[in-house]
Amino acid sequence: MRAVRLHEHGLVVDEVDVPRPGPGEALVRVRAAAITRGELGWPVDRLPAIPSYELSGVVAEVAPGVGDVAAGDEVFGLTPFDRDGVAADYAVVPAVVLARKPRRLSHVASAALTLAGLSAWQGLFVHGALRADERVRVLGTRGGVGHFAVQLAGQALARADEPNALVFDTAGGETLAAVAGSASRVVSIAEEADGVTYFVVEPNRAQLVDLGRRADAGQLVVEIDSTFSLEDADAAFARVAERGKNGKVVLVAAA
Repeated sequence: MRAVRLHEHGLVVDEVDVPRPGPGEALVRVRAAAITRGELGWPVDRLPAIPSYELSGVVAEVAPGVGDVAAGDEVFGLTPFDRDGVAADYAVVPAVVLARKPRRLSHVASAALTLAGLSAWQGLFVHGALRADERVRVLGTRGGVGHFAVQLAGQALARADEPNALVFDTAGGETLAAVAGSASRVVSIAEEADGVTYFVVEPNRAQLVDLGRRADAGQLVVEIDSTFSLEDADAAFARVAERGKNGKVVLVAAA
């Protein structure tokens, strides 16, 4: 199979063996793999490594004892960051992180929903403890996470004006520094700062199920900036690093 792999000298599309699922795992035929700015710096201690942790595809095989998903299921998920990613024709992932793909979304849109949608969900409701009718301000509303946060906050009946009970930062920098003391709770996915709760998104099936339900109900709009083939992974990561994007960049692994 084809696999995009990060080597010390850069990205290469290698031909490698199709992996086999181990205990608790599923082998997924990858249809789309979304990518995130900066992620090529994550696995530098375990090269060569496959990037992308944002998956949508079809289950090809499951290990004995796995009952949460089955061969033929269309699934999406955020995979753990401490193992190979999913920018390949096939990927082995823990079955527990996979949820049924939203029926109304394409594989490209479903992959784009995983990391950004979970980041927004966890920032607002887990780390931000947002309650109905509270005032919330989202920094970076045009970004991948920010545009989901605005939609989710609106559905929670939170009010996006001042003064704020919660500030959810997705951009960092001077904007975060300027508002760090302006709310009772400030949460960031962009950088650590005094008085700020910083977090790294975690895979979570139950939250993905909730996001998928909202997508199927027409309550979430997924913005896609551009798509690239696996062979054009270099160009895809170059696009991720550019300014002016409108939505996620996604690798399309199969028809």
